[in-house]
Parts: sequence; structure tokens; C-alpha cells
Amino acid sequence: MSDIEIVESLKRDLGEKALELTNPDRRRVFLKVAAPELVPTVTLLRDHYDSTHLSTISGVDKGETFELLYHFASLAASITVRTEIPRAEPRIASICAVIPGAVLYEREIQEMFGVTVEGVPDGRRLNLPDDWPDGQYPLRKDWKHVRPEEVIPGGKS
Repeated sequence: MSDIEIVESLKRDLGEKALELTNPDRRRVFLKVAAPELVPTVTLLRDHYDSTHLSTISGVDKGETFELLYHFASLAASITVRTEIPRAEPRIASICAVIPGAVLYEREIQEMFGVTVEGVPDGRRLNLPDDWPDGQYPLRKDWKHVRPEEVIPGGKS
């Protein structure tokens, strides 16, 4: 199935659930869905579009919302599924029941953006140290890094 055929088929399969559907370049498909449609959309991609390889999940702090991008790779095309969630209530359903390998990416989204991924099988920290302060999310635009005072052993005080 070509990328153009994928777009036409997704239009038929998703209808109004596809908020945006574009084919900006050869073998690239961008699909935007509402957050409640994420898991059913990922299931559709896995079952009917040979999109079983999740390359990564990335996030963008857009101020009032967070945009989450789920990047799938297949032989036919790379499909990116985009969804937005409100900053005031940053929650999204886990896709691990559909794509088990998503667990590490979902843990990273939780830790770096403060998005609650509901149903993620393992919610432990992934990248940040265990003593990282609660409520501090380094990939949010409003996060400020405070550099600790450098201490040089044997140096002047």
C-alpha cells in the first residue's frame, strides 16, 4: 500500500475522527486525533496498516496544551499520530496494551513533561535521578534550571 493509498484508506476508516490527515512528503503521513481516539487509532494502525514498530513518542509544550506525537515506521510509510491534551489536566491513555514497546517512551513522557499516562505498566522513573524534585519537569517551557554552586575540592571558599 502506498502512502497515498494509506491516506485515502485512513480517511475512510476514521472519517470525522481524523481531525487532520496530511501527506507532506513521499512516505510520510501525519494524522491528528482527539486524545480519546488515540488507543483505537493505534489499534487500527497495528491491525490494518502494518504499523507495529513505534519509533518513539515525542512531546511539545505548546503553552496551554501538550502535543504528543507517536511515530510509527513501516515499509510503506512513516505515520505520525498527533494528539493534544490540556496542560491543566495532562492525562493520556497508555497504548502499551496495543504496542507493548511503548512503555519506555510513555515513562519518559511522564517524567519529562509531567503527563500522567494512565495504565502504563511500569511508572518508575526512567531518566531522572531518584531524588529529582516532584513537580519539576525539564521539558516544559516554564521549567528553569538552577545550576548548583560548583565546589572545587581543595579550592578557596
